[in-house]
Amino acid sequence: MDGQADGSSTRRKLLDAARSEFAENGIAGGRVNRIAERAGVNKERIYGYFGSKEKLFDAVIMEALTELGQAHPLTPETDIEEYIGAVFDFHRARPDLLRLLMWESLHYREEDLPSVEARSQVYLDKVQSLAGLLGREADVRTAISLFTLIGIAAWPSTVPHLLTMVTGGAEAVDEATLRASIIELGKRAIGC
Repeated sequence: MDGQADGSSTRRKLLDAARSEFAENGIAGGRVNRIAERAGVNKERIYGYFGSKEKLFDAVIMEALTELGQAHPLTPETDIEEYIGAVFDFHRARPDLLRLLMWESLHYREEDLPSVEARSQVYLDKVQSLAGLLGREADVRTAISLFTLIGIAAWPSTVPHLLTMVTGGAEAVDEATLRASIIELGKRAIGC
């Protein structure tokens, strides 16, 4: 294997190991020793590739957000029911992104968030797309509508234990009923 391929493989292993570690333990509780051990590499590689544990966390969360955006893009032509359902499905299958976001919000003050400009641009693009989809201005109301859609689609995977308590037990609501309800609520929340 050449050096570049080997480096790419090492970087990938570190990102995968870090994603698991940070989703389980957060930034403060995540340990570079465990990340290196899971990845099967020397922990100094973390600093060589990423510079710090915090920068590694930032790379992990950026990658996870990119995966969501690429898997389920929001464009002015998007079917809103499909979009809400797809975001719901993504979070049900991959709750690690939500855990990462929660850990991030516990670790950083809002003004200290890394990569805020790049991440904000992704959401501003989605606000523009949602505005086109809804036939309205890309203003703060549309931004709040996007935030609401994300929240509605993600909340059941963010606090699944609360869903169980509210519905009276894990068996009380099947996945198809929950998904359909989330889609309907999302549509109503944005005026569709």
